Amino acid sequence: MGTYSYAHDLVAAAKARIQEVPLADAEQALLEADVLIDVREQDEYAAGHLPGAIHASRGMLEFKLSANPALSSRDLNIVLYCKTSGRAALAACAMHDMGYLNVKSIAGGFDAWVSAGKPVAKPAMPAFE
Repeated sequence: MGTYSYAHDLVAAAKARIQEVPLADAEQALLEADVLIDVREQDEYAAGHLPGAIHASRGMLEFKLSANPALSSRDLNIVLYCKTSGRAALAACAMHDMGYLNVKSIAGGFDAWVSAGKPVAKPAMPAFE
């Protein structure tokens, strides 16, 4: 069994356990969310992210959640996304395992959001005087 199919199977199993929000419903889910988390890598986040998203890469998510008192409440309404939805599905499972009750993932991820022409925030470049 190749690496791809194993990873694909992990994501498929994760998606069976979590709540994915269709892109058409994503904006409503964001309005209802207490926290929007981008679980992509730092360079991906820096290149552009959903407005209002905080960054916590998939590999550091459990540590960031544990270290931030504002994210400790298990009944926060949380929406996650990544590039295409695989990492977000795995992250949502990890959060469920940590006891978080209301975690959703955006189907299709950042790529689907951009393809739909929805707004993207890009960090301001530092001004050089």
